[in-house]
Parts: sequence; C-alpha cells; structure tokens
Amino acid sequence: MKPNVLLFIDSFHQGGTERQVVQLARLLAGTRRYNLHLACLTPEGVLRAEAERLGFTDIPAFPLTSFYGGNFPRQVRRFARLLGEREIDLVETHDFYTNIFGMTAAALARTRVRVTSRRESDGVRSRAQLFAARRAFDLSHACIANAEAVRQEMIRAGVRGEKIVTIYNGIDTARLAPRAGASRAELLASVGLPAETARRFVTVVANLRHPMKDQETFLRAANRVAERFPEAAFVLAGEGERAEHLRSYAAAVGLADKTFFTGRCERVADLLAVSEVCVLSSKSGEGFSNAIAEYMAAARPVVATDVGGAREAVVEGETGHVVPAGDDATMAERVVSLLADPARARAMGESGARRVREQFSCEAQLARTEELYERLLAKRRANARSVSRALEGDEAAQRIRRDENAEVIESGDIAGRIEV
Repeated sequence: MKPNVLLFIDSFHQGGTERQVVQLARLLAGTRRYNLHLACLTPEGVLRAEAERLGFTDIPAFPLTSFYGGNFPRQVRRFARLLGEREIDLVETHDFYTNIFGMTAAALARTRVRVTSRRESDGVRSRAQLFAARRAFDLSHACIANAEAVRQEMIRAGVRGEKIVTIYNGIDTARLAPRAGASRAELLASVGLPAETARRFVTVVANLRHPMKDQETFLRAANRVAERFPEAAFVLAGEGERAEHLRSYAAAVGLADKTFFTGRCERVADLLAVSEVCVLSSKSGEGFSNAIAEYMAAARPVVATDVGGAREAVVEGETGHVVPAGDDATMAERVVSLLADPARARAMGESGARRVREQFSCEAQLARTEELYERLLAKRRANARSVSRALEGDEAAQRIRRDENAEVIESGDIAGRIEV
C-alpha cells in the first residue's frame, strides 16, 4: 500500500517557497509512489491554478487570523482530524507559520512521520518567534534546510545536527529557457521594457515587500554603474507595498529615467534573456536564493550579496561574484567589470547554467526528498512493529505511551509562547 503524504503550504501566492512546494508536488506526483495530498493556510494565489492542473482539486484550507484566541486551536483540531481521516503517514511543512501550525496538529494526530523545513536565516525573526520555531523542529522527526548555511544556523540554535538534512531547491530549467525564435524586441515588449537597442539591462528579481531585500543598495550601486555606462538601465521585478518608496528612492539618486519597475513578472525567462547582469541585494533572510539559481539557470552572470547560501550557489569568479551586504561600491564595481567584458560575462553565465544542471536540478531535489521520506517511513514502520510486539503492561510500552502523551501536551503550548 502506498504511503499517504501531505504537503502543507502557507498560500498559493507566487513566492519562492510557494513555487517550490507546488513544484515538489508535481515531482512527487510524477513518481506515483505516494498518495499525495495538499493543504494550506490560505487558499488564494496564482499558483493554485497550477496545483489544480496537477490534479489537486481538493485542497483544504485552515485560515488563521492569529496564533491567539479561539480560532487557532479550532483550526489545529480541524487539521488534526483531517490527518486522521485521510490516514496521513507523512506530513511536510515548509515555512515558519506552517511549521508551527502543522507540527502542533500532526503531533496531536500522532502522524507517524513529521517533517519541517527552514528556508530563511535567523535575521528575520524575533527571539519569541525563534523559540516557537525551535519547538516545532523538536516535534518533527526531520528538518529540511535548503542550504548548508541554514543547517549550520539551526545547529547553533540547538537543533540536533543528525535531524537536519540539506536539500537544495530544485530549479526547473525548462521554465527559464528563452523562447525559441523570439526577437529581442518581442522579449522586451513581453515584460514591458522599451525596445531600445542601446539599452543594457541590469536586473534584480525580488519582492518589494520586505526591507531585507535591500533594493536601496541595488539602486545606489546602479547610480555608480550609470556614471560609467550611461546606456545601462536597471530593472526591479517584483510586487509589494514598498514599490512607491523605491520609485521615490530611484528618483532621489538620479535614476528616474533609468529604472523600470515591472511588477510581478509572469515571463521571467524573457526578462532574464534580455538582461546582461543579474543581482541579489538582500541584507538578510535568505536561505538558498531561488533568484540566484534562476539567474544561473538562464545563463546570466550573478552579482550577489554574501547572505545565506549565496556562496553555495555562486562560485566566485567563475559563475559570478559575491559581495558584502550593503556595499554598493563593491557591487557596482563587479557589475561594471561584467558590462565591460561581455565575453567574460557570457562565459560566467554558461558556467552557472552548467552548475545548476549538475547541482540544483529538480531531479536531484526529488531524489534527496524521496530518500529522506523512505528512510523515515521505514524507521517508523520498524518502531511500530516493535511496539506491537510489546505486552500491554510492559514497562517499555508504557514508556513509549508516556513519551507520546508528553509530546502531544507539549505541542499545545507552542502558540502561547510567540508574538507574530
């Protein structure tokens, strides 16, 4: 009988984590090794249609207004009942909120295998939130880190190293391939950029919601680059409430006519195809950056700040450059060096594309995930057989029951110790 596996996602909005979960659902569904289920906190988002095309038409939602008040325990109990009714053998959660909510419910339901994930660095969470996240990790049987840098942070925070597995994000290279036969003018038009042949685009793809993405450093670097290359133009792709602030900032540094805000970019492949250099300017919060890997998959040279797992993706001087966070002068220097030597920039991009195919493919992600699932499921099956052989009054069996009960009680205390 195939194991029942449930992937628990925050929402279907087009973020890096959400796209990774939908992609993992597609990959796992393709193996036919599991009876696969999806559930979410929030049912909205553009990626839901993609999930439904994969056959996930029944996606239960457990909306939260807060981790306080009566709604949280009600939704937790609903989710725990769902896990029991569907006889879920393994549940995997994928970010801060789903880890806490999902592990609380899964412990209450005594789900056999519980897997958490972490895809960000410590810098974006308060001490109270980090405490709650740690309790969720304690309730899981394994934790997935999407970069070795994230794994090391977790170990320093007290999570047992043997529980943490590094599985890099898989990159769908086909999604980032340029359209065959499309002219540069057509590609530019598709992403709302002017079809001026002299323009040389330097691009950053990141949401405009969080200050940690630090597009201000990118814009200051852009101003320096424009002094050397007047034909350079700068693209900020992404959506969010900081858009107007960043437009004003671009104007303040003298780049009003050289910066282009595309909003949410549906044609990332087209945008990267017309970009000469791609940048990550984040100052914190990154695990393994999807943006960096996508730049490389599209054969673009990368200039990235030294945060999270950037050095695990970018090979300095071979696929791009890594610069200190907040250092617009060094960032500009590296971008200028690539614009000044297009042949070297192309070689770096090609090297990056090879590295993605070899190290960060969807196939590698799927293989590592299945290996983890099978190991955990086999271990829990062995444990279940041992327990079934124990006599009802046996001291060992009683200890196992006490441990399970303690775990369930502990799980109910997580939400009361956090501010969100």
